[in-house]
Formats: sequence, C-alpha cells, structure tokens
Amino acid sequence: MSAEQEEAPAGLARLWRLPVPASGLGRPAALDTERVVRTGVELADRDGLAGATLPKIAKELGVSPMSLYRHVGSKDELLVLMRDLALGSPPEVETAPDRWREGLRQWTVAQRLVHHDRPWLPRLPLAGPPMGPHEIAWMEAGLSALSGTELDWAAKVGSLTLLSGYVRHASLLSQEHAQGRSETGLSQEETERAYGRTLARLITPDRFPQVALLFSSGLFEAAPDGAYDDPATDHDFVFGLERVLDGIAVAVDRARAGAGPGPGDGGGLERDGAGGR
Repeated sequence: MSAEQEEAPAGLARLWRLPVPASGLGRPAALDTERVVRTGVELADRDGLAGATLPKIAKELGVSPMSLYRHVGSKDELLVLMRDLALGSPPEVETAPDRWREGLRQWTVAQRLVHHDRPWLPRLPLAGPPMGPHEIAWMEAGLSALSGTELDWAAKVGSLTLLSGYVRHASLLSQEHAQGRSETGLSQEETERAYGRTLARLITPDRFPQVALLFSSGLFEAAPDGAYDDPATDHDFVFGLERVLDGIAVAVDRARAGAGPGPGDGGGLERDGAGGR
C-alpha cells in the first residue's frame, strides 16, 4: 500500500475500495463494502431510493444493521458509494481535435441514458465535486473529448459541469412529467395532443396573439406515437443539448482565435460536478 493510500480517510478508502484497517470489533466480517453497496443499488433499482436504507440492505443480506457499519460509515456515505457505483463506466468518446462536439454529445447522451435507467440517481443529494473512481473516469472521458481544443482547464471543467447539470435537470423534469401523467394513462404524445386541443379552444388572438399562433401551428399534434420512448433522441432533450454545445463552441472558437475567455467562460468544480452526477 502506498503512503497516499495509508493516509486516505476511511470513507475515501472505501469509495476507492482501498484496504481499510481492521476495526477491532471481532472476527473478520463475511461482508465487504462492494457487496453492501451493490445490494443498495439493486434495491434502489427495484424499489426506488427509499428502498435502499441501511436496515433494508441489512435485511436483504440477512445481517444486523449494525454489522454494515464495518463497511459503510453512515447513511450519507452509503449514498456517495451508491452514486459512484451506479454511474458505472463512461463511454468511449471522440477525442479528435475537430470532433470535440461529437465527443461531448456522446458523453452527455450516455449520462442521460444512465439517469433514465436509474431514475433515483439524479435524486441523490449532491455532497460535493466528483470523488469516486467512476465519477473520475467520467471526468477523464469528458476532458478527453475536449483535449484537442484550446480551452483552458477552467473552461473545460465549466463545460462538463454545465452539461452534467443539464442532464440532471432534464432527467428530473422527465420524471416529474411522467408522475403527472401516471393517473391519466396517457402517453407523452397523447398528453401533448390533449393539451394543444384544450388550450386552443381557450386562447384568443386578441389577448395572447403569439400563444394563439403557437396553438394553431399544429406543433402539439406533430409528435408521432413513440417519439419520446428513447430519452437519447427526445426532441426537447436534443434541442437543449445542441444549444448548450453551441455555447461551448463559441468558447472553443474564441480560444482557438487567441481571444481569451469571454465573460463567464471559466468554471469550477461545482456541486453538480464534472463527473456526470
């Protein structure tokens, strides 16, 4: 074990699955951190975040809740461990200098799919910047996509933070819309059609001229059935993603021209992180 590993706090050591000194609480435990955390992720996948408490994990494993504290320091630490494991490995992304946009698009869409498959993931509280090995791997992939640009480090990190924040917002918004439709039995496409037809009867051009034009345009009738089934090709998500990438492109072009960063082009490791959380 390196000196750095020996000095790592217990929580960070567990996050990176480094050896943790024995607690002296008796004979070696049959469990380990990986099994506890993986069970928590499986319960969250099955029952939502409320189903992944320490008592419920202990019951699933057939042990006492107190025995889990050998491997998970607290409820908050459990969520940090679950977030990193659930995120998984990032995709391979384009890294050619002239393909940075495609690389970031691949990176962002992959995050959106992870959040779709694990809807509890964007609902986790954010305790700080990326710390775990999977989060750092996502950061590495995002930075690799930008490696051929002239952006400085602050702008690169700011770009990843912006994109991961957009994914989180889009994922939560999609969930809220789905919850709102849950009692109607209608699909997203059917909901939009009903919305358009209902409001078209109430909106008058003299009071809301632009909105009246919108509702008479046929926009809400346009989406074919199944248009929202794939979150990676959802029109609203793709439209927003491309506008974010347009903004990053401005910063890339400015850096290439040697103009330096514009107002707000820099960035930091915000709580939403550059690791795709």
